Amino acid sequence: MDAHCVWEAGARLGEGPVWSPSRNALFAVDIRGSRLLRYSPADGRGRDWPLEEAACWLVERADGADFVAGLRSRRLVCLTLDGDRLSMGPELLRLEEDTPGNRLNDAMADTAGRLWVGSMDDAEQDALGALYRVEPDGSPARVDEGYTVSNGPALSPDGRTLYHTDSPSRTIFAFTLAADGTLSGKRVHIRFDEEDGYPDGMTCDAEGHLWVAHWSGGQVSRFRPDGTLDRVVRLPVSNVTSCAFGGPGLDQLFITTAAQDAPAQGTPTGEPLAGGLFACTPGVVGLTPGRFGAP
Repeated sequence: MDAHCVWEAGARLGEGPVWSPSRNALFAVDIRGSRLLRYSPADGRGRDWPLEEAACWLVERADGADFVAGLRSRRLVCLTLDGDRLSMGPELLRLEEDTPGNRLNDAMADTAGRLWVGSMDDAEQDALGALYRVEPDGSPARVDEGYTVSNGPALSPDGRTLYHTDSPSRTIFAFTLAADGTLSGKRVHIRFDEEDGYPDGMTCDAEGHLWVAHWSGGQVSRFRPDGTLDRVVRLPVSNVTSCAFGGPGLDQLFITTAAQDAPAQGTPTGEPLAGGLFACTPGVVGLTPGRFGAP
C-alpha cells in the first residue's frame, strides 16, 4: 500500500497530527518551522499559522477551549483558534525547569482526560528525557525516564496498554496501564533493525494494531498486538514522523513527514514532497482522539 501527498506543507519537522471532530480538520505542527498546520479533507485545502514559540504537539481540550499545546520551552499552554485568528496562552504548567536543554516531543490524551507527555534532549545526545502523566486538574507525575528522543505515546483500544518509544535505541516499549493511571510491567514490545530506520510517532487502530512511522525508513508499519509485522504503507520520502486516523469516519490515515535531513532537491535521490502531509485509506478505522481535562 502507498500513501499519497494531500498537501505540500513544506514542514521542516512535521509532527503531532491530531484529528479534530469539531472542526472536521487534521491539525499538526512544524516544530522547526514554528507553525501550526491545518488540513481540511472536505475541500482539500491546507492552512498554516506562525507561532510565537515552537509547539511540539497539540491535544484538544475537553472544555471546548480548543487545544493544549506543548512548547519547546517545556511549557503547556492554551492555544485558541477563533476563525482565522490564532492566540497562545495562558500557561497551564511547566515541566523540567531544571533541565533547560530538554524540550517536549510528543503527547496524547487518554479516555480519562489525562495527558501522557514525553520529553527529550534537544541535542539528541543524552538520555535526559522522561514520560509524564498530567492529570485533568493539571498535576504532573514523572512515570518513566531514560529517553534520548521520546516518541509516541499510543494507547490500546481497551485502555490497558500504553506504548512509548525511545527512537535512538530503535525500541518501542509497552506498559500495563491501570485504571488510576499507574504504569507497570515495562517491557520491550518491538525493536527495529538498522534497515528499518527509527520508530517515531504512532497510533493504535480500533482492532488494537499499532501503526508506527519510520524516521529514515520511508514508511509506516502496522504491527499486530503481539508485535509482529502485519503490513507496510510506503511513502516517497525518507523521514516519516507520525500518523493519526481522521476523517468523519476515522477511516483515513494521515501521515506527517519532515524536510529536515532529507536528500537535497535536484539530486538523483531528491525528495520534493518531503515535509508534506500524506494520507491513505487502510481499510480499518482509528480510535476517537482523547481530550485533555475532566470528561
